[in-house]
Amino acid sequence: MKTIEALAPDQASLSAASKLTKQSNWPRLEKNEELALIWGECQGSGSNPYRVVVETGDDGYKCTCPSRKFPCKHTLALMWIAATTPASFAVAGSTPEWVNDWLSRRRKTTSQPVEPTQGAGGKSIGEAARDESSVVEDAAAVERREAAQRKRAEDTRSAVSAGLDELDQWIADQLRLGLAGFVDNSSDRCRRIAARLVDMKATALAGRIDEIPSRLMALRSEERPDAAIRELGKLVLLAKAWRSAPDDPELRRLVSTSESREQVLANRDATQVESAWEVLGEKIESRRDGLVSHSTWLLDLNSASSQFAQLLDFFPASAGRRSNAFTPGDRFEARLIFYPARQPLRALVADRRGDVSSGDWPDFGVDASDPLAAHVARQDAAPWVTDCPVMLPPGAILLDDRGAAWWQAAGDPHGIALPIADTVNPTLLGLDLKATAALWNGSRLELLAAQSGFGRLDLS
Repeated sequence: MKTIEALAPDQASLSAASKLTKQSNWPRLEKNEELALIWGECQGSGSNPYRVVVETGDDGYKCTCPSRKFPCKHTLALMWIAATTPASFAVAGSTPEWVNDWLSRRRKTTSQPVEPTQGAGGKSIGEAARDESSVVEDAAAVERREAAQRKRAEDTRSAVSAGLDELDQWIADQLRLGLAGFVDNSSDRCRRIAARLVDMKATALAGRIDEIPSRLMALRSEERPDAAIRELGKLVLLAKAWRSAPDDPELRRLVSTSESREQVLANRDATQVESAWEVLGEKIESRRDGLVSHSTWLLDLNSASSQFAQLLDFFPASAGRRSNAFTPGDRFEARLIFYPARQPLRALVADRRGDVSSGDWPDFGVDASDPLAAHVARQDAAPWVTDCPVMLPPGAILLDDRGAAWWQAAGDPHGIALPIADTVNPTLLGLDLKATAALWNGSRLELLAAQSGFGRLDLS
């Protein structure tokens, strides 16, 4: 499955592929183990099925669909079926002509014939002519490929712009019809505009809108209208920012498609931090598009102020929970490369080194009178941000008259208090917490970890 995820051009392709893994979509699934080939026919919207073939030895592939994504969702789905239910493929008595055709052409292309040497005298005139022709053809091919890439980028930009225009109108309609109606019918309404945005190539934004109903339903009914205003307002600000800078990497990542891991690692301008890190905790969410988002949150132990990093991964829900390379409480030396952003947060581990001994967190000097100052600063820089990591000063977890959990700053019983999203282990109630790491989404805290007189507490 890791190979499939690595090959997928974007999250939308992976999501689309997951919906094609049902065997009812594939009237034909066959394999030739000696040739390391699998192939199939996937029934699309037309009368003729798409023909897909994969050479499993090196993941070469071919599909007859007109998609401009490589590999397409049909290819990913075929590989997915082979990885999860290999028994679905029948052993072929003979290889179809169209598969043999592709295989012979592919092997001609990938083979590298060895030219006879000419000794010390160098190359012949004929060889020089052939080499010059090859160079010209290669340059022409590069130019055609670059022109095609520019055309695809322009088409995507135009489609996304049109999609954002439709989003603006949709938001205006929700406000005109009333927030109460939007909250009550948010699932259907968000699903329709999300599907439209997928068609308009704003896939990342579509995924975000698809998750709005679950964010609203997690709140009390009286809180939902205000939360709906915040969610819609963030969408307006994000759309406005994208229009002003459609090639901005952060905005493109939030609206359409994200950079690949390889692109981030190869970016010489990306922020890099070598430090000691602690794994605070993780947040795993099942999305409505069939993917699971898995966030692992890290704390920089060498920074003078509280600095965080988010390792974000997506994988198909059907693949089941995967083993994690990190365990809450782990400490290690590593070099992290951050995705370009106004306030970089999402990162990749470029180089993980030895472990670090356990101990208390540094004193980050968090202002007890303003524990959400980091959140406010991040909102000022990027007001479309949802979850924001914060380090809270000394405090305790208490229950209100309704049995809901709150974090309250130490010292003043009438001081700052913040509501907690999830239920809390009763053994934590009233415990003096020297520092607490959490995520703040504008209305609720999601606790990650804390330091107390009893040592580190895992709260995620």
